[in-house]
Amino acid sequence: MNQSEYDTFRDRLFSRIWRELDPLETQIEDEERLPLETLIPTLREMGAFGLLVPEEYGGLGLTIEQYLPVIAEFAKVQGGIRVLVHVHNSFAHALSEIGSPEQQAAILPGAADGRHSIAFALTEPEHGTGADLGSTAHRDGDEYVLTGRKWLITNSDIASHFIVFARTSATEVSAFVVERDRPGFTITPLPETMGCKGGEHGELVFDGVRIPAANRIGAEGQGQEHLERALEISRVFIAASSLGTAQRALDLSLAHARQRVTFGKPIAHRQAVQRYLAEMATDVYALRHMLLDAARKWDAGQRIPLEASLCKLFGLEAVGRVTDRALLVHGGIGYTRRTPIERLYRDARLNWLEEGPPTIQYLVAARELVAGHDWADAFAGTGHA
Repeated sequence: MNQSEYDTFRDRLFSRIWRELDPLETQIEDEERLPLETLIPTLREMGAFGLLVPEEYGGLGLTIEQYLPVIAEFAKVQGGIRVLVHVHNSFAHALSEIGSPEQQAAILPGAADGRHSIAFALTEPEHGTGADLGSTAHRDGDEYVLTGRKWLITNSDIASHFIVFARTSATEVSAFVVERDRPGFTITPLPETMGCKGGEHGELVFDGVRIPAANRIGAEGQGQEHLERALEISRVFIAASSLGTAQRALDLSLAHARQRVTFGKPIAHRQAVQRYLAEMATDVYALRHMLLDAARKWDAGQRIPLEASLCKLFGLEAVGRVTDRALLVHGGIGYTRRTPIERLYRDARLNWLEEGPPTIQYLVAARELVAGHDWADAFAGTGHA
């Protein structure tokens, strides 16, 4: 998609987000469910499902630099909608990079138009993160037999396919595509969440589920490699979501500070409030440019493990600070549902946990730094330390 086509699409999409999706906030927050019967057709008409699906499979094939402003805009409205759109696009993109041509041809055209949706099944209730898995898949002829449990699996209510990680030996992890309707595969919803209301996070149980060997993604034992690649860029998407929420909180705070009058003048003229606004703007500005750097490197074909974790880490800290200050600028009214600040505050806290909590980002970033990852070459001077 060239720049002119992209600009036209983006403007039209943003208009529909505010005209058709933002008004759903009260209903979703009250009912704690997404109105999928109307939301899915609307998102399909908007083109929201094929954003990162390659054009050869019917998608828009946006670059990462083009996609980030889009997911940031979704993050300004009700959080459950953002979660649905993020997970669908993030892991359709992952399959377009790690799936076989046959898997891509079978799934991605449906993902582009919303008939299919792909979820990421990694986290387990009795294990940690990454390769710390209890789920197993053992080979039996032309099939694998999958046994285990996953939980906190987002979009489990709508996903038609799951990218599932399991041990295929004591030392190896492999990835598989598992269809929703496989015998022995059950999905149970988990309790409602603090924020991002309506976003489903379910528990998956695989009780001797038989899947064809052709459903394995890549070679046996490549699961860790696939996991790292999928999470790497998805962390950038989460940081872009942080940016969108932070920008909305700043915009609302600026408007409130200009309108709210105490002792005869707007609070925007009070030094304490001005400091909050300046700090909020600093976080938004810094995060925006971190994301731009990461996106351009990925689009140029570079791996960005360090940059992705730094964006995710800074993003979650920035949106936390910004929503904290937004609440302070609004005062007591911001603690009520009269303004979106209360919801934005809750929605932002999911960003701490998606695609790894802060401790994981510290671990990945430090590992890359110690290994000598050349991440700052674009800003390096002629001298050396």
